[in-house]
Amino acid sequence: MNAAKTIMRLALLQLKGSKDKAANLQNASQKIREAVQGHKPRLITLPECFNCPYGTKYFREYAETIPNGESSQTLSKLAKEMGVYIVGGTIPEMGDNDKIYNTCTVWSPEGSLIAKHRKMHLFDIDVKGGIRFKESETLTAGNEFTIIEIDGHKIGIGICYDIRFEEMAKVYRNEGCEMLIYPGAFNMTTGPLHWELLQRSRANDNQLYVVTTSPARDETADYVAYGHSMVVDPWAKVVKSAKEGEETVVVDVDFSLVEQVRQQIPVYSQRRVDLYNTTKK
Repeated sequence: MNAAKTIMRLALLQLKGSKDKAANLQNASQKIREAVQGHKPRLITLPECFNCPYGTKYFREYAETIPNGESSQTLSKLAKEMGVYIVGGTIPEMGDNDKIYNTCTVWSPEGSLIAKHRKMHLFDIDVKGGIRFKESETLTAGNEFTIIEIDGHKIGIGICYDIRFEEMAKVYRNEGCEMLIYPGAFNMTTGPLHWELLQRSRANDNQLYVVTTSPARDETADYVAYGHSMVVDPWAKVVKSAKEGEETVVVDVDFSLVEQVRQQIPVYSQRRVDLYNTTKK
């Protein structure tokens, strides 16, 4: 591997959203330009539902087609103008047969759409006397894994609730991924309990980097996001984390650490696949 390509600079944009799509896109555009001008990242990541409020009642109203919709066109132009890769958080996607998906788009420095990940696991909970939230009332689940490659490094894409499913992360690890990126918006109940825990768990289990980008916290919103966008390394150490408000997190990721950890703790070669077979067939 070319030594110059082992380091990749990331910029995580923790953005505060609103019900004004145009304002959200303008804010994202401004923060992307500021990140590139100030830090020169190779890859920029945005939050889940960066162009609209998070909530089942909003998804259809804000849904767009990909790649012809306003949000996609904005990210395409920015990626080309700034010469960076953009993992475009998520937007509600209007698909075929009137189906709506929670979708992450990925854009190349040439402005091309290189991947599209539809959230595979929908967040459906119904706690008696507590919270009831069912994405499946509006959204349709995606059925495809999404792997991108940047400078020779494979990166798996998931969205929010996807992070809870270790089998999904293991598939990505078995396919050679060195990083997983999850745009997400955990709430104020699950966030303090599980946000960091899940990221460190996926990083530790699979010996890779885990990157999450959350919306900034807005106490006046219908759904209050926890915030704390972060990067976790293959040792399961939190490299850097945002706080609650709008913030840009910049990290230089060293991919050589992935191989170091995998060599020093060789759990994948030591699995008892004669007793349990969870590896790629």
